[in-house]
Amino acid sequence: MALKPGNAEPRLGTERKEAKLGLGAPRISPGYKQTEVGVIPEDWSIVSAFDACSKIQDGTHFSPRIGGNDYFYITSKNIRFGHLDISTASRIDRVQHQAIYRRCDVKKGDLLLTKDGANTGNAALNTLDEEFSLLSSVAFLRFHPSQYCPAYFLQQVLTSQGQRQIQDAMAGNAITRLTLEKIKKLRFPVPPTKAEQEAIAKPLSDADALIESLEQLIAKKRQIKQGAMQELLTGKKRLPGFEIKHGYKHTEVGVIPEDWDLDYIENLAHITTGSKNTQDHADDGQYPFFVRSQTVERINSYSFDGEAVLTAGDGVGTGKIFHYVNGKFDVHQRVYRISDFSLRLNGYFFYLYFSSSFYNRIMQMTAKSSVDSVRREMIARMPIPLPPTKAEQEAIGTIVSDMDAEIAALETKLAKARQIKQGMMQELLTGKIRLV
Repeated sequence: MALKPGNAEPRLGTERKEAKLGLGAPRISPGYKQTEVGVIPEDWSIVSAFDACSKIQDGTHFSPRIGGNDYFYITSKNIRFGHLDISTASRIDRVQHQAIYRRCDVKKGDLLLTKDGANTGNAALNTLDEEFSLLSSVAFLRFHPSQYCPAYFLQQVLTSQGQRQIQDAMAGNAITRLTLEKIKKLRFPVPPTKAEQEAIAKPLSDADALIESLEQLIAKKRQIKQGAMQELLTGKKRLPGFEIKHGYKHTEVGVIPEDWDLDYIENLAHITTGSKNTQDHADDGQYPFFVRSQTVERINSYSFDGEAVLTAGDGVGTGKIFHYVNGKFDVHQRVYRISDFSLRLNGYFFYLYFSSSFYNRIMQMTAKSSVDSVRREMIARMPIPLPPTKAEQEAIGTIVSDMDAEIAALETKLAKARQIKQGMMQELLTGKIRLV
């Protein structure tokens, strides 16, 4: 803002206030410029995918017969947000692959971009040395190797600005689909040299590798936990020092140890519902408020104080939403509260068994593919296998709880890694921090 002779210097923050009110443009630091994709360094340029690539092509519209063991058949479900996942990829035979590959000859280092379906905008680099066939829901972009670094453009696609471009490109389409013509028009800020692109891509790719490794470790820990629960909650595996009788017996819930008992929930606990409505919640309420959702709301009252297991009585989470609580809380009128446990039953052991088995039970009791609501007798007449002592039940619960704590710690570490990477992207991919 120019000053007339004799004017006092404007107060600190005036320009920012003017910009917020639309009275002036925000200040751009020296060495930077305003562009269609935001503020970038003056020596950076804006490049379209069409100009940066030697080939932009999608996969085949032909659906091959799945079978054979010759070549991977990659679809949009294999393109994660930042990496290629072939763990669930199908395979096809050589004859079908050769018919497809003549058109969509994906090479190592090509950028894979999903172009239709629920995960449109997911992108990954092709890290496979071998040939594979590609479905039409995925496009591949091959960048000019002397000028551009594919890993850099992958990171640009994954930014919020890159994802916004993709969503804008699909706007107005009758079918949610990203066409090849739209892909060619995507535009990205690019440093002047390939060396700088590579320098930016390297730490971001390292961050992606850490995130992927944590995701895989968490998935593995969850599988281990699931397997342990299946064995421990049915007595297939006994903890040291708890086996009283050898052998197993057949029951209506399957084979359980000879010294375990079987009883119905109605004989082991009290079953009722809450009395509150959804509108009773308070954002900053003092107590947890359990509604028909995995999300726990807050409320300024409590109707119950003690140990309980809760499950949705109807809604989209029927048979899938469970909570364990021990303390003061309140409950929605369509949420079942199972509490006042028998001296024979440990509440947390019951939560583990009930939450892992109830959905299968209610699905067996209906001819439909889904359950609209839970009737009280569905819970009351559900049989529960019981280890002979609460000590064994508590020991089982402790093992599973320890596994949950380990998974939770890894999830916290994953969230932190994602947060750090997001900050790096905001600084490096806009040129706010230069590495070369």
